[in-house]
Amino acid sequence: MDLHRTSIINQMDYSRESKEGKAAQSTDERLDSGLDSLKEEEYQAVAAEILRLQLEHEPPQHKQDPAVTGELHDWQTQTTDEGDTLLHLAIIHEAKDYIKTMIDLSKNTDFLNTQNDLRQTPLHLAVITNQPDVCHSLLVSGCDPTLVDNSGDTPLHIACRHGNLRCFSVITQYCRPEHLHKVMAACNYNGQNCLHLASVHGFLSLVEKMVDLGADINAKEQHNGRSALHLAVDQQNLSLVKLLLKKRADPNLLSSGGHTPYHLTYGLDNCEIRKELYAVTHPDLRELPESDPDDSEEEESEESDEEVDYDDIQWNGH
Repeated sequence: MDLHRTSIINQMDYSRESKEGKAAQSTDERLDSGLDSLKEEEYQAVAAEILRLQLEHEPPQHKQDPAVTGELHDWQTQTTDEGDTLLHLAIIHEAKDYIKTMIDLSKNTDFLNTQNDLRQTPLHLAVITNQPDVCHSLLVSGCDPTLVDNSGDTPLHIACRHGNLRCFSVITQYCRPEHLHKVMAACNYNGQNCLHLASVHGFLSLVEKMVDLGADINAKEQHNGRSALHLAVDQQNLSLVKLLLKKRADPNLLSSGGHTPYHLTYGLDNCEIRKELYAVTHPDLRELPESDPDDSEEEESEESDEEVDYDDIQWNGH
């Protein structure tokens, strides 16, 4: 089974093609996975198949549990054209009874980690459809919260992007500690971790909870090396700036371009943010960095020399 887990290394060059060789749709374009993929008669057939699970819920006493033998039920091997299993579809349609039955029959098996064509696991879809009870059932039944979708997002990334506090709380509470620290540190394919996403969208409660849980408050996103405090200034979010400073965010941290959070206040309307950062920024880091004039002149000289060497007029002897 091709599982894709989160990693803290740079994954921004990641790309994937669908089974037909065409680029897969983005998660934002099809967050509902297979929601619109079934016609009415096809949905009824799926519902009938799920109903059959109730008969298998109590197997004969002499029959071993597939979780022990490693074998799969027939219904666990069935997928739609988009790669959704019956569990994916049950979560999408919020069919609570069927969800519970399938999870109970699949405890501690790889079926709970099956990824569709968008690499969404059942846990991804439980967060997307805002079903914290399903998140809980999946986590206590042994699902892997570190798996990523085709945007590099774990389910916790999605919860942080959308401010889904209920699902966030369930995941952080029922994750194994090593899993929790891994997903909080991991960057998606846009180079942002969970703290960055919560900061960009202004979810202060999520930011505070993650820092309290051990998230690195000074972690830099991978595109331009900005921390959560840089992002808070970008969004002109005074409350978030104050919260991050209270939680000991480093105001002297430099981005890839050599800018502190205070530098980003130049030209912004919010004077309160400028005042907050001025007092805590080192005096030597308050002025905007300037390029070295000598370097610029040297570059111009080199460009001029290259133009003379390859001048068509000189080559033609005119």
